Formats: sequence, C-alpha cells, structure tokens
Amino acid sequence: MLTLCTQDEFDAARQSPALLLLIGGRDCGVCQAIKPKIAQLLETEFPAMQLAYVDCQGGAAALCAQLGVFSLPVVQVYFEGKPFGELSRAFSLNDIRRLVGRPYQLCFS
Repeated sequence: MLTLCTQDEFDAARQSPALLLLIGGRDCGVCQAIKPKIAQLLETEFPAMQLAYVDCQGGAAALCAQLGVFSLPVVQVYFEGKPFGELSRAFSLNDIRRLVGRPYQLCFS
C-alpha cells in the first residue's frame, strides 16, 4: 500500500492502470478498521489494482483539500488515470466490490 502526501505523489500513483485511493485519518477509527479489509479485498479479488492511502490528519491536509475531501473515510477509484467513482462516509466492502468489479473486468480480462 502506497502512502501519499503530495500532489506529485498522487499524480504518479494515478498513472497506474487501476488505483483505489483510500482517504482517511490516523485518529479515525472507521478509517483504520476498514484499511486492512480493503487491502484484503483488493489482494483476493482485484490483484492488479493499486491501493494508496492518504492520511488527512497526518500531514496531507493540503492534498485532501485539493481532492475535495471534507469528511472521512473516502474511497476514490481511478482507471487509466481518470476518476471513475467515489464512496464516502457510509459504505461497505460490497459497495467497493460493485464500484470496481465491472470496469476492472473490462480493463484486465
């Protein structure tokens, strides 16, 4: 899992064919609880997808503002460098699975 702090790091990560960006905070219990579950989901079901994390409370506040994030947690999905979808605040692993499944299959099948 990549940890991103700057716009340049984000721009480089976004160039991967598929990127799931988890935006959270070190003091956010939900963010810390869901992070390993998302990592496991990607590892088992979407292995070609890159996972990156932005900690809005740990020095990446400027990047979070540039991404338009004002509540936590947020998942943003990118395919071929372009934004595909976003989930925020209340979502499940099944919501992530539904968001990623079809475009992932089209890109990697």
